Amino acid sequence: MAICHRKGFQKVYDLSKRVVPARHNAFLPDQAAFIDWACSTAIDRLGFATAGEISAFWGSVTPKEAADWCQAQRAGNLTEVDIENANESKPRTAFARPDIPDHARAAPALPNRIRILSPFDPALRDRKRTERLFGFEYRIEVFVPASKRKYGYYVFPILEGNQLIGRIDMKRDRDSDALIVTGLWLEPTTRRSKQRMAKLEAELDRYRRFTGCARVMWHPQAYSRAAP
Repeated sequence: MAICHRKGFQKVYDLSKRVVPARHNAFLPDQAAFIDWACSTAIDRLGFATAGEISAFWGSVTPKEAADWCQAQRAGNLTEVDIENANESKPRTAFARPDIPDHARAAPALPNRIRILSPFDPALRDRKRTERLFGFEYRIEVFVPASKRKYGYYVFPILEGNQLIGRIDMKRDRDSDALIVTGLWLEPTTRRSKQRMAKLEAELDRYRRFTGCARVMWHPQAYSRAAP
């Protein structure tokens, strides 16, 4: 079965042969070629990763298959790098392409601004990796009963520079034509300074324009939830 279209949030399925063009079924790669594709595309998207993270990226190769692939690629296609992590005293060894130092040197300077990320942003895709690299524990609570939620229904992580500094819950209210902020939670080490809040307001205004709202409104409880 395959998804042929959607009706709102509902997926509509049909027989795969009526959805997937026949030309895509003309070639079936062997297992070795598939593992090479899955691991290569994973490391290229992640930049650096452990064998376990490579395995988890597509969820289609086993940890052992990923580990064996990494060892086979060390002859020239991969190199080992030490990655400092937020919550670990010692760097962790990972794999990367040999030219990763060149990419790191060529990377542009980090912007001095705040960005509100989607819960499905690539930086958050692997929750354990996010927690290890940024020291930021993030879980989406859409399917958690309201009484058991720690934060909110649809909470967005907040990125400032190279740090995840908190999360925000907001929604578009059509009746008031406003983007309403219902909750703000900053990390314990993040101050709610005037400069930081001004940058957050600028980002909220960008979201307001994106959603087509006339204004941004803060629910009274949003400030009481925020860290001092």
